[in-house]
Amino acid sequence: MCVNSFLCHCVETKYQDIRNFYYITMLRDPVSRYLSEWKHVQRGATWKTSLHMCDGRSPTQDELPTCYAGDDWSGVTLTEFMDCPSNLANNRQVRMLADLSLVGCYNLSSMNESERNHILLGSAMNNLKNMAFYGLTEFQRKTQYLFERTFTLRFIAAFTQINSTRAANVDLSEAVRRRIEELNYLDVQLYEYAKDLFLQRFQYTRQREHQEERLKRREERRWLREQREQSRTSLLKRRGDSGEEGGRGELASTTEDYTSQVARW
Repeated sequence: MCVNSFLCHCVETKYQDIRNFYYITMLRDPVSRYLSEWKHVQRGATWKTSLHMCDGRSPTQDELPTCYAGDDWSGVTLTEFMDCPSNLANNRQVRMLADLSLVGCYNLSSMNESERNHILLGSAMNNLKNMAFYGLTEFQRKTQYLFERTFTLRFIAAFTQINSTRAANVDLSEAVRRRIEELNYLDVQLYEYAKDLFLQRFQYTRQREHQEERLKRREERRWLREQREQSRTSLLKRRGDSGEEGGRGELASTTEDYTSQVARW
């Protein structure tokens, strides 16, 4: 069962009644992801049903204050969204992938901020690296390719890269973009790490596939050479057998004619 349903999913494969479960996830550019969540919250979405369980309990109101009064945060402006210090949209990808038990869960007084952030980022990177698979929404085709190669399957349709999202249509000033990056600077570092590792894995997998294809073609050529050699050997053998029989026939015929002539003379 996946512990973080927002980012983490389980892939189930079944071979001969044996089920294997793998943790996988998708990462997104931190600025785009943050804007997308803001738009989602602006339309009335909440995370009220999320328990945020850690070490067997949910955070207290003091540990995780709410950002709004009322039922939801509908109509929130981007500035208001950024101004809430306890907004869980900040660095969400790192927090969802990291082991929060290492930093005292949501208790911010358990250690200083610098140490806490260092541990969270390292934990998120390590967990991401050890997942069976992860993809990047900005690289849909590459994500599909690696997924299919990892789990030895094929999708019936190609992934589509859609860049005209609600987040992409938000007109940002450079100052606002920098502010979002500052609020999500752990996610920014995680994403840079993830993108570098993802592209390395993609390149390695492509090279391995090309190598396998070369070996396959080499084996096919070797098999064809062997088949041609066997056919040639078989043909020569048949010709050789046919030639021996023909030679004996001609010799017998000559002897018979000669004897016949001698008898007449």
